[in-house]
Amino acid sequence: MSRAATYFRAMACNNAWANHRLLGACAKLSDADFRAARVSFFPSLMETLNHNLTVDWFYVDALEGGTLGPKAFENDVPCPTMATLLPAQAAIDRRLVAFCDRLTDAALAAETRIHRQDRIQADRTDKVLLHLFEHQIHHRGQAHAMLAGTKVPPPQLDEFFMTDEAPLRAEEFKAFGWSEADIWRGLA
Repeated sequence: MSRAATYFRAMACNNAWANHRLLGACAKLSDADFRAARVSFFPSLMETLNHNLTVDWFYVDALEGGTLGPKAFENDVPCPTMATLLPAQAAIDRRLVAFCDRLTDAALAAETRIHRQDRIQADRTDKVLLHLFEHQIHHRGQAHAMLAGTKVPPPQLDEFFMTDEAPLRAEEFKAFGWSEADIWRGLA
């Protein structure tokens, strides 16, 4: 795996880990708190986290060469409970990590075709991935702030696999089947 591919895989793993932490905290909310109106771009945690899910479906499908396109957004809230959202988000996170596992420099430079409502948008795969990661970080930050207005403390999300903090995430990594070496393979 090239250096660039290793970094994109690390970003995909960090994305999955951050989702795991955030959704794990949100799972402690009551249904009413999950659905409650809050101040942000989307008016609730339920709508914000479902938006992240549908955007993941949209882009991961395109990255894999699919044609799902706008059908990803047919239902604004496909997972109205944490019980349905948690496994759906974990599944798409695994797909994104698996996609990034297969990356090469050529694959990063290759064209990804994104089926939009009225056109097919084409861009480099590395640019599409960077866009997706930025989007997810943005809305996770909003959800994190909304969670801070509840009785459930928001989890720390601003970490990126610093070496001396490895023991702090060892149990979570076990749940994913990851090791520190897996995250950084290719960076000898």
